[in-house]
Amino acid sequence: MQLLVATRNRDKLKELRALLADYDFEIASAADIPGLPEVVEDAPTIRDNAIKKAVESARFASRLTLADDTGLEVDALNGEPGVRSARYAGPAVTYYENNKKLLAKLAGVPHEKRTARFRCVIAVADATGWVETVEGICNGVIVAEERGGGGFGYDPLFVPDGQVKSFAELSPDVKNRISHRAKALQKAWAVLVRYKRSKVGATQ
Repeated sequence: MQLLVATRNRDKLKELRALLADYDFEIASAADIPGLPEVVEDAPTIRDNAIKKAVESARFASRLTLADDTGLEVDALNGEPGVRSARYAGPAVTYYENNKKLLAKLAGVPHEKRTARFRCVIAVADATGWVETVEGICNGVIVAEERGGGGFGYDPLFVPDGQVKSFAELSPDVKNRISHRAKALQKAWAVLVRYKRSKVGATQ
């Protein structure tokens, strides 16, 4: 069965492909679908953005679609940047600019009060409008400076609970076992399997 992963973010696509490598689906990305419109992520919540991307992409491409939206929630900032994580420092900004703004907002906040979490919502939808969502959370702390050259986004600033290295310092294998996206995808796998079985059963 074909599965469209509705993202144009190369870093996110690389991570999702790695996480989906052992699953029995033929993966296509947004770049593989000619004319697929860019979905405007203007919904008020992470969940709503994931649903919007999945439903609109599935209808256009006429295939089963998986989309995720992820936000970093910092307790000392009342949940910022949250749904605005990708655009925290403005539209079309770099990861570095977002990280720089986050560090500036946390200036003077002691380490023990820099708790945070990554929240990932994955939506699975088909062309009929059917959609289901799952969520994965990874708790951790925001460090005082960027650490490591791997990962993407806020990874250089986020040390997950139980680790001493940031996501950007951890190997991809380790990150892909403990991350918010990995946890959400494990739940999404059950949704995909159930969907696939329902379609196979309907044709028998």
